[in-house]
Amino acid sequence: MMDRPSVDQMTKESFYNDAKEYWQNIPSTVDGMLGGFGKISGEDINGSLNFIKPFLTGAWAERVGSNRALDCGCGIGRITKHLLLPLFQQVDMVEQTQKFLDEADLFIGEGASRVGQKICSGLQHFKPRLEHYDVIWCQWVLGHLTDEHLVDFLKRAKTGLTENGIICVKENIAKSGVVFDDQDSSVTRSKAELKKIFALAGLTILKEADQKRFPLGLFAVRMYALR
Repeated sequence: MMDRPSVDQMTKESFYNDAKEYWQNIPSTVDGMLGGFGKISGEDINGSLNFIKPFLTGAWAERVGSNRALDCGCGIGRITKHLLLPLFQQVDMVEQTQKFLDEADLFIGEGASRVGQKICSGLQHFKPRLEHYDVIWCQWVLGHLTDEHLVDFLKRAKTGLTENGIICVKENIAKSGVVFDDQDSSVTRSKAELKKIFALAGLTILKEADQKRFPLGLFAVRMYALR
């Protein structure tokens, strides 16, 4: 069962506004994006690369295209710069905090010319272009959506995929139920709760794996490829 107080927190009118206010006050740096744990960025990118690469190289049964990717909750573009731009011809970015998008070109540097749209929107409102993306990457952002809005977002994301496209989810994992973080107004869901949401969104898990080599004391992190 879900932890009842955590679920109740998601129904508060301030759930989204509190998160928006929190991120407005976070510096536009890698350390800011990672909650003071900027040192894990390299291991994070390596884990994500090892997870996604088989889909793009033909090692997976149905090869995923490498034309366009979408970085959801992109911040200043850490994942866009280090993971997606090296793999895809063009990357779009969606982020609710405008000041992060304003810093993205400077942070990304030379590769910024291959960034397409930079969309300022919360994922609860965002609608991707139909059949447009080979990969939609969602990392450390889905905890800012209520269960209902997350199911709806994933349904919309599915319509944004090309024929062999995939949604990649990389999130912290609670041991059970749902854990609320009152600092940034987000929730951390267990594997069971995430899988329940994936099923409600009509998605199938193609692959899942744990992120390795993160410091002790952090939440476990798990990756999912969905279609």
